[in-house]
Amino acid sequence: MGARIVAVAESPYSRHPREGTTTEQLLADAFLRVLARSGIDRHDVDGIGVSSFTLAPDHVADLAFRLGLRVRWLMDDANGGASAINMLQHAVRAVDAGDARAIVLLSGDHFEADDFRRLVDRYNRATADHLAPIPTGGPNALFAHLTSRHMTRHGLEREDYGRLVVRQRQWAEQNPGAVYRQPLSLEEYLAAPPVAPPLHRYDCVPVVSGADAVLVADSQDGVIVRAVRALHNADLHEGDGLRTGLAEVAHELWDAAGFGPADVDAAYVYDDYPAMALIQLDELGLVPDSDIARFVRESALPVNTSGGQLSAGQAGAAGGMHGLVEAVRQLVDGDRVRARRAVVSGYGMVAYRYGACANAAVLEAT
Repeated sequence: MGARIVAVAESPYSRHPREGTTTEQLLADAFLRVLARSGIDRHDVDGIGVSSFTLAPDHVADLAFRLGLRVRWLMDDANGGASAINMLQHAVRAVDAGDARAIVLLSGDHFEADDFRRLVDRYNRATADHLAPIPTGGPNALFAHLTSRHMTRHGLEREDYGRLVVRQRQWAEQNPGAVYRQPLSLEEYLAAPPVAPPLHRYDCVPVVSGADAVLVADSQDGVIVRAVRALHNADLHEGDGLRTGLAEVAHELWDAAGFGPADVDAAYVYDDYPAMALIQLDELGLVPDSDIARFVRESALPVNTSGGQLSAGQAGAAGGMHGLVEAVRQLVDGDRVRARRAVVSGYGMVAYRYGACANAAVLEAT
């Protein structure tokens, strides 16, 4: 026995959810779906974690009460794209330590018309004090600069990013839960209107509403979390954003897992923008010789087989859990790719110029 991911679920993503939808409803729906998949009764859940931007003013204790839960373990995490793996790291250790036996981790958001604007303007003190007054209009402008630096550093063209985006859209065509499933050609990608050059429409995640759930329990069955490593504020925002904390902890991650990047069957990286997805793939050791252009042209490694956030959508804080849920699905069901081992990464908390938080988990099917 030991901590395992025994079930995952997703409350369907939607660009235009029905009137009256609330964040609490989406999280509750994901909660009920993951219990149904696991066969675990609500009254056996003794731990809950949540990541949500729009659940406020409620917190995890409020959500637990509304779900009818008496729990021994609670966690609130507001670190954006790094939140899911943060919560997973703590939940696995809590179950192994006997602090709880069945923990449900939830992430999700519902955005009304002005909610996303308020979120990006008040994301943290740095954003509210220095970026909102300009105004920048959100993270697109910041990551346009980062993408330009990435292009220069690696000698890349827009086509190189486009190949990743188009391949993820091909995966999305196989995913009924993806918001954007219509075929996308490289020519259509290149012809899309600019948002913040060099970023164009298909380089930027579409904002949707939805929620995800992961159930970690003491069990003989389920997906094993072989290793989790994290490093936040790796450069104290004194660098150029082209290096995340993963670069420093990748060797520890693979050493703890007991195998290397060549042994994984699929990768799930946080894809708020194509450049960030490629940076994480490279730092995790999945890009031979750091030749990114060759990797996007020739690699057969399945990446973000749900379509990633770029095609499935970014449901607020659920964006950090979306890849984890898809990884577990493929390790268990394999409806899109046959996989026994996978790596999942998180990236979040944009402060000043780029993300502050980075983490990754290595998973293995039993």
